[in-house]
Amino acid sequence: MASENKARQLFTSAALFSVILKYRKPLLIVAVLAVALSAIFSGPFFITPLYKSEVILYPTASNSISKVLLSNNFNNSKDILEFGEDEQTEQMLQVLNSNKIRDRIIEKYSLMEHYDIKPNEKYRHTKLFNAYKDNFNFRRTEFMAVQITVFDRDAQMAANMANNVARLLDSTINRMQKDVASKAFRIVGQEYNQLKDEVQAKEDSLTKLRELGVHDYESQAEMFNRQLAIEMAKGNENGVRRLQKKLDVLALYGGAYVSLRDALEHDKKQLSELKAKYEEAKVDAEESLPHTFIVSSAYKAEKKAYPIRWLIVVISTLAALLLSVVVLGINDFYQSEKSGGAKKKSKR
Repeated sequence: MASENKARQLFTSAALFSVILKYRKPLLIVAVLAVALSAIFSGPFFITPLYKSEVILYPTASNSISKVLLSNNFNNSKDILEFGEDEQTEQMLQVLNSNKIRDRIIEKYSLMEHYDIKPNEKYRHTKLFNAYKDNFNFRRTEFMAVQITVFDRDAQMAANMANNVARLLDSTINRMQKDVASKAFRIVGQEYNQLKDEVQAKEDSLTKLRELGVHDYESQAEMFNRQLAIEMAKGNENGVRRLQKKLDVLALYGGAYVSLRDALEHDKKQLSELKAKYEEAKVDAEESLPHTFIVSSAYKAEKKAYPIRWLIVVISTLAALLLSVVVLGINDFYQSEKSGGAKKKSKR
């Protein structure tokens, strides 16, 4: 029980203070050494200083040009100048973390050579991708913006890469959407051109029927029948024969005329709707708009961001002092235990 009580007292504030006073000179030496060593080992010879550059941007609210600018049926309260929300921000972060942007940055800036990775190393790509992941950070801010942060030992290169990532983000999204929009435009274009040819063929057929004398089947049939009855009542055989020929033509081609006319009317409605889709798909396939609002561009940093030497020195010195106090306190505890045991034996 006595030893347990001493062990508890060892870590009380009074006990620690007494240890500090007793060993103040060795602790001072430890502090000086800790300051010197941490200052040396946190220097540029041991830790490569890194500079930080940042780009802040917002996504746009809408990605479809035709839906925003051309369509009358697009039921959306967002306009093309509005900032995007959670969904667009998360989509943008996914694109930023994709290999489409990573590989282009690695290739453009020769990052394998820049990060001192030998091209014949066994796991060179793993090391390269890990280095990229450590130096490129993408996150959502508390204001729903996207923050692109790049660290590099070259301050200008860090700024260039950060700005380049922002530009690649916009071009990558455009390219991904253009791939889909081009295929959609091709499909709609084929349907539109095919229907347009069918409409033209039906109009040509109707033109030939009109040349044969069939202009409006219902009204002509009604008028010829009425006139035929009049001519028959008059006993005008020439007039009857003339009207009968016209009725025979209507009987021969009238059904085809009605079918073509109704089909043409239906096809023209479809053609009008399809043309609107064709124009929208054409705009999406051939035109593009920015997908980001750049709030803050990256610039060349004047001061390094890593390592923070004063913080390393402070933490290292405090850790060394704390460890020294604990070790010296434990040593005092065992020394007092030994001296107490020796006194009891001498008394016996």
